[in-house]
Amino acid sequence: MNNKIKAAAALVIAAGCLGAASGSACAQTVAALPAQAQPIAHVGEARPLPAWTDFCRNFPGECAVDPTEPAVVTLTPRMWQTIVAVNRKVNGTIKPMLDSEHWGVADRWDLAADGYGDCEDFQLLKRKMLADAGLPRRAMRMTVVIDEKNEGHAVLMIRTSQGDFTLDNKTDEVLPWSETGYIFVKRESQDAVAWVSLGRAASPTVTANRR
Repeated sequence: MNNKIKAAAALVIAAGCLGAASGSACAQTVAALPAQAQPIAHVGEARPLPAWTDFCRNFPGECAVDPTEPAVVTLTPRMWQTIVAVNRKVNGTIKPMLDSEHWGVADRWDLAADGYGDCEDFQLLKRKMLADAGLPRRAMRMTVVIDEKNEGHAVLMIRTSQGDFTLDNKTDEVLPWSETGYIFVKRESQDAVAWVSLGRAASPTVTANRR
């Protein structure tokens, strides 16, 4: 196991659960591996959102694809703890704010460097933190869904040996994609700087979703 993952897990778990009275997210952090979940299949190419294209222009390293990295990560208990803890920490740290309030535009993807952001900013920061902890970027895919309000929303999908799981700012639990209740539209490709369709619905034009 990568020593960076071990160290990051210990720090984030301590920060996320120390002093917490109870709750499924904290319990999930210290639990064993999750039950086997189903992977989600893609059905062809898809267009990225314009805000994603702009993000990649501003942060090219965040969008690069390294084909030597695994497309599916072998999930270990320590890695699972890190994933759950990072999800919880970012959710508790970033203050929700719509892009229209934050930047004066309908949709902008960013890394929430000033502590404010909407759905995709939460997930992009989680991906960066997990990559810094040693998880392969190629196994972590930004994903567009339709949420319970019938609005565009972004989650982070991690493709693992236990199935495909989502990190979400709406919940501190890391859930199998099939248990989120969302309609999955498209996600980043794992083989090129492109997106693939998940075949579930027409794409929203933005993911400007605070919660």
